[in-house]
Amino acid sequence: MIRFDDVSKQYAGGTTAVDHLDLEAPTGQITVLVGPSGCGKTTTLRMVNRMIEPTSGTIWLDDQDTGKMDAAEMRRGIGYVIQAAGLFPHRTVLDNVGTVPELLGWDKKRTRERSMELLERVGLDTAFAKRYPSQLSGGQQQRVGVARALAADPPVMLMDEPFSAVDPIVREQLQDEFLRLQGELGKTILFVTHDIDEAIKLGDQVAVLRVGGKLAQLAEPAYLLAHPIDDFVAGFVGRDRGYRALGFHETPDLQLTTEPTIGLGATPDQARSASSDGWLLVVDGDRKPLGWVEPHRLGRDIDREMLHRGGTVARVHGPLRAVLDAALSSPSRRGVLVDDDGALAGTVRADQVLTVIERTERPDDDAADDRYQRQDAS
Repeated sequence: MIRFDDVSKQYAGGTTAVDHLDLEAPTGQITVLVGPSGCGKTTTLRMVNRMIEPTSGTIWLDDQDTGKMDAAEMRRGIGYVIQAAGLFPHRTVLDNVGTVPELLGWDKKRTRERSMELLERVGLDTAFAKRYPSQLSGGQQQRVGVARALAADPPVMLMDEPFSAVDPIVREQLQDEFLRLQGELGKTILFVTHDIDEAIKLGDQVAVLRVGGKLAQLAEPAYLLAHPIDDFVAGFVGRDRGYRALGFHETPDLQLTTEPTIGLGATPDQARSASSDGWLLVVDGDRKPLGWVEPHRLGRDIDREMLHRGGTVARVHGPLRAVLDAALSSPSRRGVLVDDDGALAGTVRADQVLTVIERTERPDDDAADDRYQRQDAS
């Protein structure tokens, strides 16, 4: 557990970066700090490991006052991941991962075994072990950075915009991998991001900070989207917060349409005879959706180059947001739904999904914990 008790940070000249912050990051959970530039997110994070010393107040790691701990020793027990990984360019991947275990006096065999284990755990082939950071992609470097932070199995991890320097596709992959790891390891994580979508996806709870380091609201993601405490939070969370909130609602049973399909290699005549409305879904031998074709435009047998791949493929009982997106983004205006094995289950139209959404309950105000209604007194 990380707890901030009335913590402030003022710099010379009178600038206040963090202002009387009270915040608790529960054990085994991800607490995300989010807010506009100048709201003190990184300052708050770096005060935990005393890279920045607070001006006043107390920061606790479980029952220990960090201000009374040896700073160097404390840092070795806290995983720290920053933007662009921050790897040592002159050290191999394996040596980078083993940095903290070496500082803790682990022997070479134990350090190597732990480092190799972690490379596999973060999704990197051990063949990367002898490479240098400059020989890796940005996403691979970030995976090494996470592995290095986990090397000594710290109970607490601090992550400062760790995925912001990579492209959107790699970023989503890293987020998914991170959530998988957290599901296995259950670390206490304080995570900084400027991206509200990332905060909503990763956080067990989200702390929205105002400029000047004041806590505006602390809440679980679903509650934050449904019940922003004021106009500032509502504006920061975004005008499409209602749509994003659908990501927290599982899709109930829908009346799916049995969709006509055809396989790769089918002739134009076969496609035209199977289609009823100008679009036809192409599947593979396991009935996994590959894309849509327009039979009336076909001049030769169907191949992959002809497929319209636009449109999300959603799981039958996945989030409502994904199902609605599947229907809205499909070129045929029919969302493709699959079972847990990825095989076609059927299709659904947006109006059907909207009917379900109208019946979806929002988070209950009365059931909300008091700690999710904190705001500054100003």
